[in-house]
Amino acid sequence: MFTGIIESLGIVKNIVQDGENFHITIESNFTSELKVDQSVAHNGVCLTIVNINENEYTVTAIKETLDKSNFKHLKIGDIVNLERAMILGARLDGHIVQGHVDQTATCTNVTEENGSWVYSFEYDTSLSNITIEKGSITINGTSLTVVNSKQHSFSVAIIPYTYEFTNFHTFKKGTVINLEFDVIGKYVARLLEKH
Repeated sequence: MFTGIIESLGIVKNIVQDGENFHITIESNFTSELKVDQSVAHNGVCLTIVNINENEYTVTAIKETLDKSNFKHLKIGDIVNLERAMILGARLDGHIVQGHVDQTATCTNVTEENGSWVYSFEYDTSLSNITIEKGSITINGTSLTVVNSKQHSFSVAIIPYTYEFTNFHTFKKGTVINLEFDVIGKYVARLLEKH
């Protein structure tokens, strides 16, 4: 379980394909605090650490992860948002994030507005995921508030701190990002489907 508050940025140092799986090696400033079998969210994807070597660690992404996330587009040198699992009893500064990416979206516009930024995204609605105005959304693991919610698109506003300390500063038109929709909203939508 995560909060969507990005803790650090990691750098992709190596990607090895093994059948349908990708073994991804990440350089991180908190690697020394990790242990094998821990969960870390990478661009919002919860992955298990399988190996640690000095300041780098390796995780494995299976086909399901590659199909639903932007991991199939990762390249050596890419910057990923990192968050370790939340500590029970700590403040929940973002919202409840499972680390289970629902689908990807594409950045359609980036606009600077007097020191902040507005990012717009389009996503495939055939998977029955929805956003609501002022609802929560997780983009590449970052907990954000939806603005300008439409049937297949939405926007978010980014403050300078988030711009600098997440990989949002690398986004441009056409960038594919990971989405995790609000877990409460997903349960409500599923209940309504059954009625």
